[in-house]
Amino acid sequence: RTSPRLLCAATQQKNTGQNLEEDQSQSQNEQKVEPSSAEKLLAEEKAKLEEQLKEVTEKYKRALADAENVRQRSQKLVEEAKLYGIQSFCKDLLEVADILEKATESVPKEEIKDENPHLKSLYEGLVMTEMQIQKVFKKHGLLRLNPVGAKFDPYEHEALFHSAVQGREPGTVALVSKVGYKLHGRTLRPALVGVVKDA
Repeated sequence: RTSPRLLCAATQQKNTGQNLEEDQSQSQNEQKVEPSSAEKLLAEEKAKLEEQLKEVTEKYKRALADAENVRQRSQKLVEEAKLYGIQSFCKDLLEVADILEKATESVPKEEIKDENPHLKSLYEGLVMTEMQIQKVFKKHGLLRLNPVGAKFDPYEHEALFHSAVQGREPGTVALVSKVGYKLHGRTLRPALVGVVKDA
């Protein structure tokens, strides 16, 4: 025969087990219950804020990239302005150099004698001036193009005429009517040339 004490303990254990099961099922039911409207609003607000943060971050990154591009372009423009800012001034000086060259070429070499001191000193002065102006041009990156015998290049030469020349390769420069100039590698004035054509 079981004692009443044992029966009471068994009943308590049974009740405790039932209570545990009830508590578990109750907590599962609570989890299944939909979140309150305040929680929904907070979740929606959080999603909106995260989206806005993402958009602002993207805009910020684009703005940084644009600013860097503008800075690099501005720096390049400043460097080009330093190099090519004297371009129009150089073009004007080229005419002076052409006149000096024509003046020295026009003096007959046989007339340059000690018996003719005025002409000799004038000629020497012109030659020295021409040499000095070419030094100044070179110092500032302005180089002379005299392409006799070189291959015709449309970026550096302007063809005035084509003619067949014996012993010359077709497509080469046979005659230079006017020398050209380059400023820091950029053609400032193309050389005016005659080009050899096929016979």
